[in-house]
Amino acid sequence: MIVKIEKGTARGKVTAPPSKSMAHRLVISAAMCRGESRIRGISDCEDVRATVTCLTALGVSVVREGDDLVVVGTDMTSTAPNGVLDAGESGSTLRFLIPVAMLSGKTVMFRGKEGLMRRPMDVYERLASERGLVFLGDGESITVRGRLPSGEYHVVGNVSSQFISGLLFALPTLEGDSRIRITPPIESRSYIEMTLAAIRLFGIRAEWEGEHTIFIPGGQHYTAADVTVEGDYSGAAFTDAFNILSGEVSVLGLNPDSIQGDKVYKKYYEMLDSGIPTVHIGDCPDLGPILFALAAAKRGGVFTGTKRLKIKESDRAEAMAEELKKFGVTVSVYEDKTVVYPVRFEPPTERLHGHNDHRIVMSLAILLTLVGGEIEGAEAISKSYPQFFSDLRKLGIGVTEYEI
Repeated sequence: MIVKIEKGTARGKVTAPPSKSMAHRLVISAAMCRGESRIRGISDCEDVRATVTCLTALGVSVVREGDDLVVVGTDMTSTAPNGVLDAGESGSTLRFLIPVAMLSGKTVMFRGKEGLMRRPMDVYERLASERGLVFLGDGESITVRGRLPSGEYHVVGNVSSQFISGLLFALPTLEGDSRIRITPPIESRSYIEMTLAAIRLFGIRAEWEGEHTIFIPGGQHYTAADVTVEGDYSGAAFTDAFNILSGEVSVLGLNPDSIQGDKVYKKYYEMLDSGIPTVHIGDCPDLGPILFALAAAKRGGVFTGTKRLKIKESDRAEAMAEELKKFGVTVSVYEDKTVVYPVRFEPPTERLHGHNDHRIVMSLAILLTLVGGEIEGAEAISKSYPQFFSDLRKLGIGVTEYEI
């Protein structure tokens, strides 16, 4: 799909989309319960649907009622998978559910889109090997077999926090206590905190022992709950970006006391608006594309902690460098640093490309409100923020969607 964005100034109010990150966590926690839970205000984005699809294959009942999901969980230690678990393109789905699937000891196969199957899974592969469990990946699927044991797990902290979260879902249900010892530095700690907050809503205890160890008592049972998904700061970062591009936009539905790590975008926007900052995004890599875009429109910026952008839906730093070049902007991408140089910002010389990445598409769309233009592959927004273009229209931006 191609989207044409007209030049315009955004004004008005929009409601932040539901937090995709928290939605995954709440649905999985509800799936672990013996009873019926209700999750209110949940997104119908592709990634959350992938988690629901996989849980259904594991014997969980999930019924949508308007903006709610009614979830009747199952005993994951005895469930038998009904076919292959399709994670689509969702890294959260895959990494969260591998340890959960290993609670039964049965053979479970995961599949997903090619890009997802290329993402690193070394952490789980090593942990399985150390415990005599099967973990086989061939680039097209991942097969696991063997029952996950309780005990001590050592995980490096500078890779995706999703591995740690996956263990946090599964380990409390095992007999025997467990500890996750994390080798510093710990990046994306806020996402670990989100997982801890989610499982606590369902009656599970897990606590930090010092800065780098999480203690998980064994023999616990998830308890059914009625919970609401809060607004997503990651999604809000896009429409709120208009406010440093001469727009006047109010983003509603955000919890000011949220522990979401991407809440920091407000601080970074102020820095971009006032100078040429150096910003570390190792704890909030999803903000990378919109920060690069705003730096291009403002005075430039230096961004450190960017190496993990290579293993997202696209190589996000390289993808943004390629697209920003069409605006006349130079971007240098290094191993763990990206520099956007301050230059005169021009209308794009050709159609932009979304690189099959929702955050690339939305970041480019925000930029195009300054000069107008088109983006190919715009359907990628359905991964996290399906109503994004509708929200732009609400703010007075001309948006036309059409097929090639």
